[in-house]
Amino acid sequence: MANQQGFFYGTGRRKEAVARVRLYPGSGKVTVNDKSFEEYFPMETLRAIVRQPLAAANVLDRYDVVVNVRGGGIAGQAGAIRHGIARALVDADAEQFKATMKKSGFLTRDARVKERKKPGLKKARKASQFSKR
Repeated sequence: MANQQGFFYGTGRRKEAVARVRLYPGSGKVTVNDKSFEEYFPMETLRAIVRQPLAAANVLDRYDVVVNVRGGGIAGQAGAIRHGIARALVDADAEQFKATMKKSGFLTRDARVKERKKPGLKKARKASQFSKR
């Protein structure tokens, strides 16, 4: 299902972050918001999260990844990029990658989001201190 521009597309979401991922045939270079991968994600744990779908499919050096990500924090953005890369890999070759991505859990959108604040409380669950008198 590759389009005429020659790339594969996937949208990933996590918390408030939305990542638009494009996979181009290439050498394994990852660009996030026009910055290098290492510059955008300073922590190695976040870089590992982003690389997980490529490593699971054994295609770390077969595709160049270009990502545009907005919203949320840096950890949520890393999770959104992982989701988007997994979807783009399935777009590239569903027969080869879909079973691997599904088994690893990369195609499932993580539904955990921040709980809303309730009236009468300070936060979602935090209440003011109880005093009998």
